[in-house]
Amino acid sequence: MAQRVIVVTGASGGIGTAITSAFTELGDTVIGLDLLDGFNVTDPQACTDAATRIAAEHGPVDVLCNNAGISAVGDVVISTPDEWQRVFAVNVFGTANMSRAFLPAMRAAGHGAVVNTCSVVASVGLVERAVYGASKGAVLALTKAMAADEIAHGIRVNCVSPGTVWSPWVERLVQTTPSPEATTEALRARQPLGRMVSCDEVAAAVVYLAAPTTFTTGADFLLDGGITGVRIVAP
Repeated sequence: MAQRVIVVTGASGGIGTAITSAFTELGDTVIGLDLLDGFNVTDPQACTDAATRIAAEHGPVDVLCNNAGISAVGDVVISTPDEWQRVFAVNVFGTANMSRAFLPAMRAAGHGAVVNTCSVVASVGLVERAVYGASKGAVLALTKAMAADEIAHGIRVNCVSPGTVWSPWVERLVQTTPSPEATTEALRARQPLGRMVSCDEVAAAVVYLAAPTTFTTGADFLLDGGITGVRIVAP
């Protein structure tokens, strides 16, 4: 593939680092945007300014990876209004803000790809993931709506939905539990394949969905180890 311009949000740490590394290894120009560097996807003007700056410095953007996201633990009873606002502001409104800022130039170019980082919790109910699950359900619906809207402009929109990813966030979460070893094993075991998905595997899926040779749009690309489609019944 010819060198492309790729924008990745949530680019520092875990999945974001793996995505930026995978595209860089392909020879693409990758612009990583992250809160650690002072970029906030919840600020619509910051997203617009980033789109203008990147276009001036690098030319048209070929791929937008809406990867920035945060989580929350708890059921609907204990989840606070502040948590709902905070998670939706990043996961849903942040995705919309970035897409609003970058899609016009893609439309003008007549091509492009958007890949949103979703989650298996958009399709499967998991305990104590009420806020996070609702936000990712919105990301899934937004992905499909955007895919329908952008077909006429030559732009493909898909999302990748991992199961439990062995990432820095999950590692920190595990360490807060009474028995980190037991918690880690439980997280592995709930995937029928018996392990967690790696950040590199998620990145590989993003690269595939972003490739101009990929004949896919409006898809929810599952990397869930069988959670949604497989039931193991003891003989």
